[in-house]
Amino acid sequence: MTETTDVSALELAALMCSRVCHDVISPVGAITNGLEVLADEEDPEMKAHAMELITKSAAQASAKLQFARLCFGAAGSAGAELDLQDAKSVAEGLMMGERATLSWEAPAANIGKDYVKLLLNMILIGVAAIPRGGDVVVTVDGDMAKPTLRVRSTGQAARVPEEAAKFLAGRDPDRFLDARAAQPYFTGLVARSLGLSIDARMEGENFVIEALFADGGADV
Repeated sequence: MTETTDVSALELAALMCSRVCHDVISPVGAITNGLEVLADEEDPEMKAHAMELITKSAAQASAKLQFARLCFGAAGSAGAELDLQDAKSVAEGLMMGERATLSWEAPAANIGKDYVKLLLNMILIGVAAIPRGGDVVVTVDGDMAKPTLRVRSTGQAARVPEEAAKFLAGRDPDRFLDARAAQPYFTGLVARSLGLSIDARMEGENFVIEALFADGGADV
């Protein structure tokens, strides 16, 4: 494997902040545009369209921020567990603004918050793998203290996202890490901090990203 180097905590924080801002700037901008129309437009039909835009964009911005809070943030105290149903809820909210649909195959259980963080980041990579839309299937199985996490994406022209291929396993010092690539890099960091191996690959025409313990999650 090519030698990798970690970025500084300060640099990574800046890159992840840029990523979150990029995700929410579009719906927030749409809200601003809708408010301007409401202020200047007299036509009732145009006002109705503007209100619809504001409502839809506000819901989208809220969904993206709720998702980012669990995906990138520090939800809960150290060692805390989170409900997988809460993870499902924020993932469903995010997917309402995507071309892909979500299929959730996970038990009703609590798992460590960093596993939830990892799973949500894997979903983002799974969505990126099918830019033309399709289905994203999320699976959590095995011992919930040491779960196996898997995301399978099915859709036209599914492929391993370029940034994931380059940065999921770490950063080659000769490659520039930008805000777009920071998310798969962060995903790999979270997986390794949990002691999991993570792999993104094609299985036939489907994209799969999987994180698991070397012992398959069995107690040792």
